[in-house]
Amino acid sequence: MDAPIVAVTVYPQHARITRRGRVDPAAGNRVAITGLPISLDAGSVRVGGIGDALVTGVDVGAARHAGPADTALRTLVEQRHAEQAIVDAVADEEAAASAQVDLLTGVTRRSGASFAKALAAGTTEPGRVEEVSTALGRQLAAALKDRRVLSTRLSRLREDLAALDRRIESHSAQSEQDSSTVTVDIEPSGDGELELSYVVPGAGWEPGYDVRVRGADVSVTSYGLVSQHTGEDWPECELTLSTARPANTVTLPELQPWYLDREQPAPPPQRAFAAASVSAESRVAPKLATVEQGATAVTFRPPSPIAVPSGAQGHRTTLAQLDLTAELDYLTAPAQAPEAYLRAKVVNAGAYPLQPGRASVFHESEFVGTTRLDLWAPGEELELALGVDDRIRVERELVRRTAGKAALSGQRRREAEYRTTVTNHSPREAVVTVLDQAPVSRDEAITVRDVHSAPDPAERTELGEFTWRLTVASGASAEVSLGYRVDVAKGVRPAGRRE
Repeated sequence: MDAPIVAVTVYPQHARITRRGRVDPAAGNRVAITGLPISLDAGSVRVGGIGDALVTGVDVGAARHAGPADTALRTLVEQRHAEQAIVDAVADEEAAASAQVDLLTGVTRRSGASFAKALAAGTTEPGRVEEVSTALGRQLAAALKDRRVLSTRLSRLREDLAALDRRIESHSAQSEQDSSTVTVDIEPSGDGELELSYVVPGAGWEPGYDVRVRGADVSVTSYGLVSQHTGEDWPECELTLSTARPANTVTLPELQPWYLDREQPAPPPQRAFAAASVSAESRVAPKLATVEQGATAVTFRPPSPIAVPSGAQGHRTTLAQLDLTAELDYLTAPAQAPEAYLRAKVVNAGAYPLQPGRASVFHESEFVGTTRLDLWAPGEELELALGVDDRIRVERELVRRTAGKAALSGQRRREAEYRTTVTNHSPREAVVTVLDQAPVSRDEAITVRDVHSAPDPAERTELGEFTWRLTVASGASAEVSLGYRVDVAKGVRPAGRRE
């Protein structure tokens, strides 16, 4: 029975394929659906009757084939046989043309010697020699031309054949020689249909995002990158992407003994290949998928049928778009780098979580870079770095440094004070978060004393981290300072000093 693919549900690591075919009442009580992937999970096979078709039994078996089981691969192989026949025929024609060139070349060489002797003996006329030579030259030129045309055609045919071989090789790498067959026992009483579904490995999808920030407006467009190497092409059909994770076996987690052992050397790291991502500004509103929020998973249904051939890697389809509002400010850590980074703090105001995935970040029309979004739950805040803004100038300078030694104890003392100046050259007020730090001792022979700052920081941690939040008007400047003293016992050489 012919049962083409009508729907595909793609999970992160599997895919459920749905096929549908019409039952012929004259075909009897048993029909077979052949050419299915050999890797399908037999336990996942489900067959249902639609209309007057009543299913009474289902069997799943393997079929052995002398040739490729995949229809697309069989078509390519048949095409290869036909094109090879054409190549062989043209090669024969070229060989015949080469033989004719060789014959005419030999005749011309021998006739030249014969005519030279005849002219010397006076047994022939010069006009006859010219007539024969002209005729031989014309035939040889025509034969050379034919051979050249055939050689060019043969070269192009062989290039096309090599390209076809590469397609077959690529398809063969993901296609099985054998296939699965589902045999269905039915009781047809009229027109009806059968619907077959099964789960296959070798397919999956992962989310990706385009994040565009324009002023305080943030647009997050999510898309799915579908990859499939199941050995069968998915035609244009209803494609659904789901975050559910079906498993071959479903069991509740149980604790196992926790053993400690000697650490073994780690194997050498495998080289990772990242899929290329091209993202461009689009003024056309994308067609978005229908989003269904389930108890434990989110399902996306694109509005149009989508075809995904076997071997596709990162086939992109747009899923959803969230329009959010960002709180913009600047962040600078001048002890690390004297730049101010524009930062957008965004809360997920959507109804469903965004799955972990790679995100391309754009600020206005400029591409900022790529980042990786972790799981972003509804109501959760996310920070996005939007690049350096050169209009916010940051300068950190050492304004005081002293070194001395206590007369009685021999302790060495070092004092340092830093001042950071933030100047706003942008046309609007800027909120700037300044990060700085004082050293923290991990040795009783080294003591950090007299840590002071101005103004008082908004936050201070036990690890010596200071955070100020400054509001700087356009064209204005603001300053913060941080100072400390380090006492080092006699004979101790401190490590980690920066000043």
